[in-house]
Amino acid sequence: MLTKMQFAIATAGLLAAAGGAQAAVVYYYSPLGPEVSGATGTGWTLATVDTAALTMRLQFSYSGLSGNTTVAHIHGPTALPGTGTAGVAVTSPSLPGLVTGFNNGAYDRTFDMTLTSSYSGAFITASGGTTALAFARLINSFNAGTAYLNVHSNTFTGGEIRGFYAQVPTPGAAALLGLAGLAAARRRR
Repeated sequence: MLTKMQFAIATAGLLAAAGGAQAAVVYYYSPLGPEVSGATGTGWTLATVDTAALTMRLQFSYSGLSGNTTVAHIHGPTALPGTGTAGVAVTSPSLPGLVTGFNNGAYDRTFDMTLTSSYSGAFITASGGTTALAFARLINSFNAGTAYLNVHSNTFTGGEIRGFYAQVPTPGAAALLGLAGLAAARRRR
């Protein structure tokens, strides 16, 4: 078992080797929209990754689902940025503490990314078997645009809304992007 210091060193080395070395705190944002025809929900998500503290704060809000929530999680990596499907990366079967049974809601939780409970078992295995490798793979997936948040409902059990993460400079920029996304969604309706 790795100590937190060993984990930090291993993660930093893996990120540098993968060309993903960045500041300690990196923000990833996405608007959430219908995944399939007939889905009606919208929302936003922000993942705040701290590579020094080895944490990820996951926040999202959604409304207007055609059914009631059943599960939500982060998937990745897909084969191509912004499209396709992938297995569950964080967490399986659902995010801890997610309130289900409603067509709207919000979520805010910080994950210790050194813990195996922060990932699905399949994601850890596919990442090389350690949480350090899984964390590096998740960050690389965020950077590549191949990780997405998925909110499932009882109407669309395979997923009703989702959004692929993209890096943003600050949470304020993410909020502005969210407002622009909501305005665009309203114009489409």
